[in-house]
Amino acid sequence: MRYLVNSEEMKRCDGNTINEFGMPSLVLMERAALAVYEELVSGGFDLSRVLVVCGSGNNGGDGFAIARLLHLSGKRVDVLFAGKPESLTEETQIQKKICENYGVNVGSNLNISEYTSIVDALFGVGLSRNIEGRYAALIGDINRSGIPVLSVDIPSGISADSGHVMGTAVKAAKTVTFAFEKIGHILYPGSEYCGELKLCAIGIDDRGFMGQVPGAFTWEESDIPKLLPERKAYSNKGTYGRGLLAAGSRDMAGAACLAGKAAYKTGTGLVRIYSEDCNRQILQTLLPEAVLTSYRKGEEGAALADALQWADACAVGPGLSVSSEKLEILQTIIRSGDIPAVLDADALNLLSVHMELLEGHRQPLILTPHIGEMARLTGIKKEELILDLPGYCHDFARKNNVVCVLKDARTVVSDGKSIYINTSGNDGMAAGGSGDVLCGLILGLLAQGIPPFRAATAGVYLHGLAGDDARRRCGARGMLAGDIAESVGAVMSWDTEDGRASQAK
Repeated sequence: MRYLVNSEEMKRCDGNTINEFGMPSLVLMERAALAVYEELVSGGFDLSRVLVVCGSGNNGGDGFAIARLLHLSGKRVDVLFAGKPESLTEETQIQKKICENYGVNVGSNLNISEYTSIVDALFGVGLSRNIEGRYAALIGDINRSGIPVLSVDIPSGISADSGHVMGTAVKAAKTVTFAFEKIGHILYPGSEYCGELKLCAIGIDDRGFMGQVPGAFTWEESDIPKLLPERKAYSNKGTYGRGLLAAGSRDMAGAACLAGKAAYKTGTGLVRIYSEDCNRQILQTLLPEAVLTSYRKGEEGAALADALQWADACAVGPGLSVSSEKLEILQTIIRSGDIPAVLDADALNLLSVHMELLEGHRQPLILTPHIGEMARLTGIKKEELILDLPGYCHDFARKNNVVCVLKDARTVVSDGKSIYINTSGNDGMAAGGSGDVLCGLILGLLAQGIPPFRAATAGVYLHGLAGDDARRRCGARGMLAGDIAESVGAVMSWDTEDGRASQAK
């Protein structure tokens, strides 16, 4: 697990490291500068002539220290000081003076086009307002130059809290950040502006939070063993749970098949698909392992109560359609079921005009909206939602007592307490049916007894890893949702040495 911090959390951790542990701020600045210097030397940058662009804050102080290290190693380097002398922080003033004492050229009107590499140390993670005027013009000149840029901590102009461009922002080839990744490094468009992201240790760690841990985190591959359900040598199909999937309608059997296959690929013992009778032959052909309960129009509720009694977890929505009969299915699952349930796709479309169904629900619910579905559920425009995915996801989960999986290029999950931001996956997953696979994956984990928030975050992470595996096999352009479903089984074996060895071949 890795923490993802916002600007305030980073400032607090940095301050505690200095004030509570006695680490001098200038020592931290020196270590940050050395980390950037080493990336410049080893990272493929042309250091024939380097321009370091510095502001007045401590990000600029890092820049002055970087320029001095380059100068002392024999590199030709100039500093463009774009800040205001009267606004220099104490540390940055010291670093600027040291630079000048060593004979580094510090100017305010340099020709950017003359340089082979640029170090961006203009604004750091503390930027709180849009960039305008001469700073915006300078960033425009940097971007238009086409010269490779290394940004210090975060590209100047990117919000550390949301990843959004604050008026304008530097487009970096590489970003070197310190101690923890910031939320703005991960969310788009900040992720694209960062280029390659390198995290460096400089003497700040999670002890600096003094018990007040950040609100956001992400999983990584070393977490896989603790995310997966336990497997036992002495077991049978009943050991690994029963998942009920209410999905599919006429001409939409594929959604049920994809979700059911993904649920089985997680290791679930039994998957029961509750679908229209017209899908019987298709589902029995494409997924013969599934238990099938079918119904004709007007008979939707007859077998559903028994199926819910049979199941350990339920998912509803993929390919379901939005008729009044399907609304009754959703109502039965929410009002009559005591087992955890995933509401996806058409279940969310039905729910968006019947939000009263969430009032006083008994069982744990996981909702998996994409941005368009979230807009319908909340009445908030998509353009506004994307400005703060973590905030809106967290608020919706808290107000409705659900786990919300807000799907986007960086999917965000919240239970109203914690926030998970996913870092696995790729653009090849932007294909029809990918969400059905995710729904089935979460269902499979729930059926095996994984708690709802853990099942949602693990499901999202493993879904992304399966997408990454499918991309390696098929390429981003040629991937289908079925390829992702096929890869679920592979990534579910990564908790074993045999599984990792097989994956590496």
